[in-house]
Amino acid sequence: MERHVRRQFCGLVAAVLVAVALLSGRAFAHGGALRSSGESLAVPTWLFLATGGGVVGASFLLASLVTDRTLVRRIDEYGSTLALSRARVVDVFGSIVGVAGLAAVLWFGVRGPTDPFRNLAVLVVWVGWWAGYVMSVYLVGNTWPTLNPFRTLVELLPSLELAYPERLGSWPSVAGLIALIWVEVVSPLADDPQLLAQVVAAYTAVTVVGGAAFGPERWFSTVDPVSRVFSYYGRVAPVERIDDGLSLRLPGMALTDSRGVDSISEVAFIVALLWVTTYDGLVTVPAWADATRGAVGAGLPVQAVYVGSLLGGFVLFFGAYVLASYASRRLAETYLRPARLARNFAPPLLAIAAGYHLAHFLGYFLSLLPPLTAALSDPFSPPSNPLTYVMPSWFGGLELTFVLVGHLVAIWVAHAAAYDVFPGRLQAIRSQYPFILVMVIYTMVSLWIVSEPSVTPPYL
Repeated sequence: MERHVRRQFCGLVAAVLVAVALLSGRAFAHGGALRSSGESLAVPTWLFLATGGGVVGASFLLASLVTDRTLVRRIDEYGSTLALSRARVVDVFGSIVGVAGLAAVLWFGVRGPTDPFRNLAVLVVWVGWWAGYVMSVYLVGNTWPTLNPFRTLVELLPSLELAYPERLGSWPSVAGLIALIWVEVVSPLADDPQLLAQVVAAYTAVTVVGGAAFGPERWFSTVDPVSRVFSYYGRVAPVERIDDGLSLRLPGMALTDSRGVDSISEVAFIVALLWVTTYDGLVTVPAWADATRGAVGAGLPVQAVYVGSLLGGFVLFFGAYVLASYASRRLAETYLRPARLARNFAPPLLAIAAGYHLAHFLGYFLSLLPPLTAALSDPFSPPSNPLTYVMPSWFGGLELTFVLVGHLVAIWVAHAAAYDVFPGRLQAIRSQYPFILVMVIYTMVSLWIVSEPSVTPPYL
């Protein structure tokens, strides 16, 4: 890693530690969102892990042996453009909906019922937005630029248009994403509506001030972690908004274009998105609860356990990916720099993150859809004992399928990206070996987390 990148990375770690220090309190490990439970699979762990890794590896071999540039190009370019004028009324309506939703979260977080399963703010944020809406972004298309209430508020204010320090790149958004997930995981945001409202209000204040200082375009494209998450997830979707209408493509095929990944900090953000999605599920498995109790029993502060694991996991994920880019350069025998290869092969990781998010949150969303519907229909007096659905036993197999599908799409996108970079077929195939190995490891980790029952660790 180059010297300036190392400095930026150290700055990232320092920024996250500062945020942790400012927000630290007792650690309440819950993995974010409202609590739910799950069931383990009725197959041996080693079997489905080996099977999942084998499927990903076999799919790479199949793609390498039976495809050529013509087929890859046809699939990559398959789609159409739907001419559609951008109606101002749609943008205005979307902005009103977004601001109204933000206002409702703040109001009902403070004044609504204390029961999280009856509180509109909690249900909207975790069930409606972080689960349901995020799924719509990568399954259909990114509508956040229209709904984004923070940007709407920023655009109502005069902008100072301060010069953004280019040397920072996208590292502030990486630090922001990790800090947000840390707050989500270790604080009882899903159990305390007032605390949730306070965090949302603080995020709103920081975002509005930052957007007014540096301008909305720069802030929301470079610094704001939430907008960047939706922007990247939107590239997995089959529908994308363009200047003269809508672009329709096969799901995930927009990832073959490395636009928007122009620096190592952009790569770090994609890896961070993959890691925090994994971490959000990791802290709910029994093995994590046991390891945490053991570490605390050995005398480690609970904050050190959670901060160390969050930062350490990101460093491990990012380090493995960087090493893969160096190995790819060596195997492909190319003069292209590792940073260039890292940028080209980073977008496929978004398909993996989307597949894991879908596996982690679809059942959660469906099970808590009745309380959300009830709270939306009568937010001031929701039912005392809201109904929740229990997912059938076969749903666990469906979750594993989502993980595998996400990885299979990532394999194909990486294959197409390699053909775009290298002129020779064998060189393109060899360049993918290290990245495929990393993807296989990611697959097995994701499958293990999804297959484990969800538990609620005791408050520490």
